[in-house]
Amino acid sequence: MAQCVRSSRTPQSFIRTVSAKTPAFASVSFPRTLPEFKKYPVMSCQGKPQSQQEQIPPPQLSLDDLVTSNRKGEVLGTIKDSLSNCLSGTNLLETVPGLKSRIKGKVRDIYDAGDYLVLVTTDRLSAFDRNLASIPFKGQVLNETSLWWFNNTQHITPNAIVSSPDKNVVIAKKCSVFPIEFVVRGYVTGSTDTSLWTVYKKGVRNYCGNVLSDGLVKNQKLPANILTPTTKADDHDVPITPNEIVEGGFMTQAEFDEASMKALSLFGFGQRVAKEHGLILVDTKYEFGRSSDGSILLIDEIHTPDSSRYWLAGSYEERFQKGLEPENVDKEFIRLWFKENCNPYEDEVLPAAPAELVTELAWRYIFLYETITGSRIDILPTQGNGSLILPLGSGARMTTPNVTHPLPTYHLGCISEIQLSKKSVTAAPPESHDFMKDPSFFSEAGGTPPPLPLHSHSIE
Repeated sequence: MAQCVRSSRTPQSFIRTVSAKTPAFASVSFPRTLPEFKKYPVMSCQGKPQSQQEQIPPPQLSLDDLVTSNRKGEVLGTIKDSLSNCLSGTNLLETVPGLKSRIKGKVRDIYDAGDYLVLVTTDRLSAFDRNLASIPFKGQVLNETSLWWFNNTQHITPNAIVSSPDKNVVIAKKCSVFPIEFVVRGYVTGSTDTSLWTVYKKGVRNYCGNVLSDGLVKNQKLPANILTPTTKADDHDVPITPNEIVEGGFMTQAEFDEASMKALSLFGFGQRVAKEHGLILVDTKYEFGRSSDGSILLIDEIHTPDSSRYWLAGSYEERFQKGLEPENVDKEFIRLWFKENCNPYEDEVLPAAPAELVTELAWRYIFLYETITGSRIDILPTQGNGSLILPLGSGARMTTPNVTHPLPTYHLGCISEIQLSKKSVTAAPPESHDFMKDPSFFSEAGGTPPPLPLHSHSIE
């Protein structure tokens, strides 16, 4: 789900319009005293001699790192305690002045605030074009993973992110979204209807404009990364060729060429970073939109375990030669469980995902974030009885049973009450500042705000 309104050239069936006629955040304001944002170091694989890159072998991660690591023991109890306390949905329209509408995406709840959008990444797990479960801390991990990658890919493409006022929230520029998902693949794999292996084993040899040779086997590395775009339909993504994208009026040739180049460059960079950390970035998807100044921006998310497949690099070759499935660090194993236990595309009611699978997936998302970024994610334990203090403004409080834990108080300013799923949040800071009317507030020297002010803690 993306941050922006649909392009006017898009066929009607793909149009989702969000009004931008009134000033942004008419009644939503932000605290005068902002927290100190953590700036992640910018990584770049450019400009470094190839010989130097090859002198440092990547770490050899193994399944033991996932199964028996000390870090897993540290977070497992917190994950289990949070199984019944996930953020499965939000409803801010009746409680936050200035928000005009809500779009409920597969994972994100998106609120229109004029020239900007407020995106809340929930804990919903989506696959097979439907929601399967809620995973503790998933929304936070996705949000922080994307922020790290957004921050480290600005040398490839600008993005729509303005700020991240909360672990699950970003403020983004509103733009016109291209109704195309740019899916980039490096391997023949997958289990969904649009995955490369699914269509290849059915005999398809020309997929989304890519000619595939005979004799490929599941999980084999492709000779070169390929682009397999799909349409962004409400109910089911549909593969489409580059010619069909242009001829159908989804994008101009120039727009498609630029977005395609950005997507392939992002994927190549992501693969190199993943390799440096003992991982393989197998495939992923990107979304783009055109901003008010005409530039093409990266939107939505980037290289998260929701939008991407990751394998452990150290064991891949041996397992591939033996015909075994790669050791993965994404949601593929829970996809496979649903395929083995039901028809996730056709069954009206799906079985509940076992608690041990939900817990394992939550851990794998945390493991991936911490492996890539080198930072420990700040997940909050549940303790005793009381209420949870949320970082949504001075005095913000979310009333929940059997939960109490303090958090830094900052951000969504003079909000009287927010409904987060079944939870109630209140906030009333004494001093506030409407940064949407004065974006220079973010910059010490004035002018435009910094590209990514991060908060103070470190395929579909």
